[in-house]
Amino acid sequence: MACLIRNATCADAPAISRMIINTLRESNAQDYSSEIIDQVTQSFSPQAIFRLLTERQVLVAIVDSHVVATASLDQDVVRSVFVDPGYQRKGIGRHLMERIQSIAVNAGVNRLRVPSSITAEGFYASLGFIKHRDEFHEAERTIIMAKTLAL
Repeated sequence: MACLIRNATCADAPAISRMIINTLRESNAQDYSSEIIDQVTQSFSPQAIFRLLTERQVLVAIVDSHVVATASLDQDVVRSVFVDPGYQRKGIGRHLMERIQSIAVNAGVNRLRVPSSITAEGFYASLGFIKHRDEFHEAERTIIMAKTLAL
């Protein structure tokens, strides 16, 4: 499957929003209550994505002209890594993370952190991230993980 990874643009915001919300409702719903999913989806409206594009380096993965995944880098923190459920387990998330790590290394970052969902903890562990602690935002559990990068 041909997959293009590139910097996201403002024109991608609605598609990124739809893909993230769909992924939250389908993939993350197995680990979080519907109330938590509803709360988290509010952070990924098209307007919120527009704002994130000005605050972070946001990447998208494109297959057949469609946004199928996204990830972003906020200094030394990986954020908002989502892969459309129909494209999960095909290497796209891993490819996105390789690009994020390369960008971080080029920026002189020697340690990446990621606030992982319960759903993605195994994915990040497979990439060498190690769990440091749990954080709770009301009932929402986030696993804080980190990885030292080779500079």
